[in-house]
Amino acid sequence: MTLDYITSPLLDPLRHGFFTRKGGASSGIFAGLNCGPGSSDQSEIVAINRARVAAAMDLAPEALVSVTQVHSPDVVTVTAPLPDPRPRADAMVTATPGLALAVLTADCQPVLFADAEAGVIGAAHAGWRGAMAGVLGATVDAMLALGASRSGIRAVIGPTISQRAYEVGPEFLEDFVTEDPQNARFFAGGQGDRLHFDLPAYGLHRLRDEGIEAEWTRHCTYADPDRFYSYRRSCHERHADYGRLISVIRL
Repeated sequence: MTLDYITSPLLDPLRHGFFTRKGGASSGIFAGLNCGPGSSDQSEIVAINRARVAAAMDLAPEALVSVTQVHSPDVVTVTAPLPDPRPRADAMVTATPGLALAVLTADCQPVLFADAEAGVIGAAHAGWRGAMAGVLGATVDAMLALGASRSGIRAVIGPTISQRAYEVGPEFLEDFVTEDPQNARFFAGGQGDRLHFDLPAYGLHRLRDEGIEAEWTRHCTYADPDRFYSYRRSCHERHADYGRLISVIRL
């Protein structure tokens, strides 16, 4: 089956893709293109899926660079394929041609960055913890250190959980309002004391505060099980584990 991935004109002409679950070798609850080595899927099958993604980006599998994601603001500057054990971080940047930066998500925001003129790219995994901790701004700073410019950087948030599907409790709101009272605008009322958090709107806010032109592809991971894995949906359906989507950009 052909791989299915989403692109954005904002990142052109650089090759990139927010890959869906279609076209992979995994089966069962992971059915499709599960690219998460941290899942309980068969490691050989995950390797096959990642090799298919690398081929779609016209690269060898070892050129598909990723880190061990930990919901942090930490960024790794990459100049060559990373050895195991992979660094614990949530974003990468590079100015080295022939490398592809890849992040894994299953409701969190995958964010791809590019300054095509400067030849600098970035990729970030930005759940609410990482976004609040500053991973998006840290990625921009790391790109600037490689010669990018704020006016030249473009950023795109890929498939992520939408506000309609992201129910949270009042303590969640408190954390965000403590950071900045204006963050209340990213919450809408739900049933009882429940609220709905707009993660992609918050991500766009953090990016635009950095002076970066940014957009969201407007795909909700929770709402489309045929195309996307979703951690929250897997919990609601009482699955033992869940697949991970991969988002990639290369020079």
